[in-house]
Amino acid sequence: MPEETITSAPLTRRVLVKASLSVGFCAAISPVMAQVITTPADGLVAGEVRVAAGDAEIPAYRAMPDHGGPFPTVLVVHEIFGVHEHIKDICRRFARLGYYAISPELFARQGDAPGEPDFSKVMSIAMKKPDAEVISDLDATLAFAKAPGSADVTHAAVVGFCWGGRQVWIYAAHNPKLKAAVAWYGPLTWPGNTNPPDVAADLKVPVLAFYGGLDGFIPPNQIDEMKAKLAAAGVESKLVVYPDAGHGFFADYRPDYERASAEASWSEATRWLKEHGV
Repeated sequence: MPEETITSAPLTRRVLVKASLSVGFCAAISPVMAQVITTPADGLVAGEVRVAAGDAEIPAYRAMPDHGGPFPTVLVVHEIFGVHEHIKDICRRFARLGYYAISPELFARQGDAPGEPDFSKVMSIAMKKPDAEVISDLDATLAFAKAPGSADVTHAAVVGFCWGGRQVWIYAAHNPKLKAAVAWYGPLTWPGNTNPPDVAADLKVPVLAFYGGLDGFIPPNQIDEMKAKLAAAGVESKLVVYPDAGHGFFADYRPDYERASAEASWSEATRWLKEHGV
């Protein structure tokens, strides 16, 4: 099915901060590994949309079944590399399970993270993005999804990867209208910001989080601290550690991919969403 580009409001009312999403995979990771997963778009409505977020229009990738609905909604928060082919594919994976999945390019105002080959510059782009702006952009994305009637945002979840995994914790403490949240290897500390342990007692929805036992960026003591914070708060959330996995184990386009852990986490995540009404 041909992809369509639609916008949520006249461009004359807002600044179009990024004309379109990047094509292909992120430039900072090369080459793309042979095991990369490609989910077909047949039977789906899948493509780029533009979301009205404050005074800006930001691009997003959306996928859903091509008939039926309204569909339960999954907000997909991208990794530090922005919305590139891997994140688009994850949206299609959710769509093939009957979801309306949408991932806004949250760095649209800060720079071209998917197209930047220098990781230090990618990091600089990410550091410029305030948490408050992430929250408002995700709120705007849910409002966009609700408007045409294709998405059922009363049954919505947020999922995220790496940088986006941390944002899942922050957003789960913000939005009580969500049903559930899932975070893949989200950093538990981020310089100069409120961090997941700080919001453990404020979580509005249950979070399922996955970590790798070989992750050099998120050491075991941080995971243990987060578990202790959740236990003390008495919230319904769960941390799972895969002992043979490193950071980025779900990212099939990267050498960090660890198939067994990736497949197990996907199975756990989809079960978690269904168990919590998404």
